[in-house]
Amino acid sequence: MIRPTTRSRLPSLGDATGWLNSQPLTSDALQGRVVLINFWTYTCINWLRQLPYLRAWASKYSDHGLLVVGVHTPEFGFEADVGNVARAVRELGIDYPVAIDSNYAVWNAFSNMYWPALYFGDADGLLRQRHFGEGKYERSEHVIQQLLSEAGQAGWSTGLVAVDAQGVESPADWASLGSPETYLGYVRTQGFTSPGGIKPDEAHDYRTPPVLGLNQWALSGNWTVTDQAATSNAVDAHIVYRFHARDLHLVMGPAQPGSPVRFRVQIDGQPPGPARGNDVDEQGYGTVTEQRLYQLVRQPGPIRDSTFELTLLDPAVEAYAMTFG
Repeated sequence: MIRPTTRSRLPSLGDATGWLNSQPLTSDALQGRVVLINFWTYTCINWLRQLPYLRAWASKYSDHGLLVVGVHTPEFGFEADVGNVARAVRELGIDYPVAIDSNYAVWNAFSNMYWPALYFGDADGLLRQRHFGEGKYERSEHVIQQLLSEAGQAGWSTGLVAVDAQGVESPADWASLGSPETYLGYVRTQGFTSPGGIKPDEAHDYRTPPVLGLNQWALSGNWTVTDQAATSNAVDAHIVYRFHARDLHLVMGPAQPGSPVRFRVQIDGQPPGPARGNDVDEQGYGTVTEQRLYQLVRQPGPIRDSTFELTLLDPAVEAYAMTFG
């Protein structure tokens, strides 16, 4: 939703713990520029689907007075690693300034609560609009154009940007999306159905129930479930989820940095074939090499309730959240 504001001062970015693609940007450095502040974290699927528009706006309007600034505030502990963020910035083709906000100081200065979030500041340093979540791209671009016009800027083409989003950046299939984001750590999880429930912070042999209902999930094999993640402790551990969506993603990484973890994906007991995601082959094989979001399923349709199963062929992996699209 896009919300008007009371034209308060745009909060400072001065408490960022570091910067990528830029020297630190003070309030004085922002004066006279229309500023679009984007709160993000690099494994967030909602932000990844917004990213093509951010790149396009930065490209189209940066020579006409717009400054796009990404504020990276981590959701998971590994996202506070500046090396991980720098790799994501490089691999995702982000060339606008990025403030590192690992201690949430900028997040709190904006009283922000969402990934992604957009804050629109005018050339006088006033906060004029806010938008939370995906979508409303035409409306957001109209706000940018309005603020640039007010600042006396001109010369851009009047049409709106067109993006050709691919892979995980493609828009969700909202009409077929029937599964919610599901965390695998015990603090925020839902729908867990392994008999006996989660045994927090201890290694435990889990098993899957005979039947899973829609949006229920289970573990089998030996796992340790902590507040943020489920970590496999042995070969042949499994994650099983009954879902309804075109896309299924899993945020995960090797439990031991630099130690790749091989896995296999099946849908309803079969290799995914043409329903494979970008990070697996048609037989469902893939490798976890770094801490990021992995696209494991992209179904060509029609979409129906299906059972996803991830089998780990090596120890050990940390699995954080499943998201859908």
